[in-house]
Amino acid sequence: MTNLMLNPQDVEQIRRCICDLLTYITSDYQQTQPERRELAAAFIPSDEAFSVLEELELLTSDLRGYASQMQVRGWIENESAAITHLQTLRLFSIPAIAQFYFESDQRYPKLKEYVRRLDYLRLLLLKYLQAQAKISFPSFSRSTEVESELYFRQQDEIDP
Repeated sequence: MTNLMLNPQDVEQIRRCICDLLTYITSDYQQTQPERRELAAAFIPSDEAFSVLEELELLTSDLRGYASQMQVRGWIENESAAITHLQTLRLFSIPAIAQFYFESDQRYPKLKEYVRRLDYLRLLLLKYLQAQAKISFPSFSRSTEVESELYFRQQDEIDP
């Protein structure tokens, strides 16, 4: 990621993209059910590791949880921990997901698209949180949308 400073309108655009992507991912997940069933039968996990489907469930839960918080509240609880988590979370460095994605040839196209969209959601969430962290809110916290709105109104009055 670059150190390019985003303005509040750019951050709002990212937020809208996250909300739209959350809708797509919810729909995609439902449409992957036949492929998930087939995958469950084809890939038997070892006792030591999660299966690819279990890994995808964990990722889905984490990423949809962050996106839902952002969609409903306009902010994500424990922002710095979320940034750290999203930075270290690399979908294709998870062995079960990498093996599935790169070694299953042309099979499971919907599930592979779902994985790509999950990773895109991760990147958008990370960009959004990093941009939010760079926007300083002097004298008040980011705990509510009202405070954020107040800050942006004040900025508009300063810079007409």
